[in-house]
Amino acid sequence: MKKIINDPETVVRDALRGMQAAHSDLLTVHYDPAVVVRADAPVRGKVAIISGGGSGHEPLHGGFVGRGMLDAACPGAVFTSPTPDQVLDAVARTDGGAGALLIVKNYTGDVLNFETAGEMAESEVRSVVIDDDVAVKDSLYTAGRRGVGGTVLLEKIVGAAAERGDDLAACEALASRVIGSVRSMGLALTACTVPHAGTPSFELADDEMEIGIGIHGEPGRQRVRAGSASEMVSALLEPVLEDLPFASGDRVLLFTNSMGGTPLIELYLAHGIAEQLLADRGITVERRLVGPYITSLEMQGMSLTLLKLDDEMIELWDAPVHTPALRWGV
Repeated sequence: MKKIINDPETVVRDALRGMQAAHSDLLTVHYDPAVVVRADAPVRGKVAIISGGGSGHEPLHGGFVGRGMLDAACPGAVFTSPTPDQVLDAVARTDGGAGALLIVKNYTGDVLNFETAGEMAESEVRSVVIDDDVAVKDSLYTAGRRGVGGTVLLEKIVGAAAERGDDLAACEALASRVIGSVRSMGLALTACTVPHAGTPSFELADDEMEIGIGIHGEPGRQRVRAGSASEMVSALLEPVLEDLPFASGDRVLLFTNSMGGTPLIELYLAHGIAEQLLADRGITVERRLVGPYITSLEMQGMSLTLLKLDDEMIELWDAPVHTPALRWGV
């Protein structure tokens, strides 16, 4: 195993130190427990938007801490849920008097630990669970669908609503609307290697791909021979389109995401194919996001996410954001 690390046991803490050094104008990192907090937190009168999950999916979630997105993120060990004390600390450090909304990906450990923290918090806390992965109904890590690429879009849109002054009930209702309107699916061409494991999380032959892979390397719908880029995009897009379903006349945000090891030249190629397939169906791509925003360490692969947009979602997506990983309008 070749990785740019010192010690597998300290890789998360070491990475957090580097994040603090690189982005001290935007965020503050606390280490015991590990919490990444917006530099100007708490913002008085503002609903705190908090998320988190296992490390290894960077820039999710710490890279989205800042104005217009998250107030705090709770980084667990690699591919491991954060603990309730991390979430409690995040709430305490960001409580501006308007309560906190917890954005939770649908993995059993995440749901249980965020729920426990919400019950223990002294602030008013509500939570939403995102489950946008159409690949499977249940997996080893979840009861129901997994939370994947749609999490990025949810955090941006709800973060913008909180920034403009929406109250806790309004932020929760908006989050539920986004969750009901977003669907995702991914594929892997190679496995990733968790630092403390030292070996790939699964095996794929040189001519194979896994359709419907999870962000922790969970198995997908099927393992098939790797095809052309057009075949790969169709294999992801068709199940997504059928699930909501999406139809002619819909306006969408198309998010083409690298799982960590896919170069941008390939990602843009895939995105162009997806845009054309959507246009052929009469679906208008109003907004776009392309890049490695929710990854699985160095896994080579991609995911496609579609969000059915309305006017308010477009306005909130376009609103200024200033984080390490997303920045516009500032």
